[in-house]
Amino acid sequence: MSLTSATDKAAMLVEALPYIRRFAGQVVVVKYGGNALAGASEGDALALFAQDIVLMHQVGMRPVVVHGGGPQINELMRRLGKQAEFRNGLRVTDADTVDIVRMVLIGQVNPQLVAAINVHGPLAVGVSGEDAGLIRAVCRDPDLGFVGDVESINPTILRGLLDEEFIPVVATIGTDAHGQAFNINADTVAGAIAEALGAEKLVYLTDIEGLRRVVDDPATLIRQTTPGELDALMIDGTIAGGMIPKVESCVHAVRNGVRRAHILDGRIPHVLLLEVFTDEGIGTMVQ
Repeated sequence: MSLTSATDKAAMLVEALPYIRRFAGQVVVVKYGGNALAGASEGDALALFAQDIVLMHQVGMRPVVVHGGGPQINELMRRLGKQAEFRNGLRVTDADTVDIVRMVLIGQVNPQLVAAINVHGPLAVGVSGEDAGLIRAVCRDPDLGFVGDVESINPTILRGLLDEEFIPVVATIGTDAHGQAFNINADTVAGAIAEALGAEKLVYLTDIEGLRRVVDDPATLIRQTTPGELDALMIDGTIAGGMIPKVESCVHAVRNGVRRAHILDGRIPHVLLLEVFTDEGIGTMVQ
């Protein structure tokens, strides 16, 4: 290692110090997007993400990971001969599809995330929204099938894990009062959990650099914005499709006690660390 590179690394640590002090003990909810992360392969992407989460934990932050699994669900549906259908960014979910969603989220994606984090020590614990009544769901629209809205969050199990210094990894399946499972948009769940825990930050990792005022113009990237401005961008159609649940969750969370929400390009290696621990920041911040 050259003296110059060593000095640069030391400067980066010094830059991070005030942020480490500021966020120590604070809850940060991170929504993991299945196709959002950087790396030459899925394994590399997951390893980079896990490193960021573990480092945040080791410096005293209290990360909670919330995940979906859209690409993996689509792939299993394709293999089973089922065609995926979306309306306003929400998956139409019949009885067979909700079983597929449960298999993928609880049986595949959640254990992969837990295992990637636990390479660095016995830190992560996988939970489903079905566990300990974490996510109570109600049917969103009969035409969408078993697609749920979050009726309430019972954060008891998450608080218990955080108090024991574990990293909860949450699969976004909820149940209604009768025990029926519902597929719930992971963006929506992440926002609701952030509100229930009084999180300092709510972070969405996506496959775009952030929000733009003009969709096709990178020069119009929105660095900082407010809930009111995002309301206007949704009304005029600038924000549409699959971004709507994400942005609606950001808006609702910030209006209900979460200090800041961030939409970041998860394809950038260590994007979480760049956002949390550097002066420049990255992506779009809502406050």
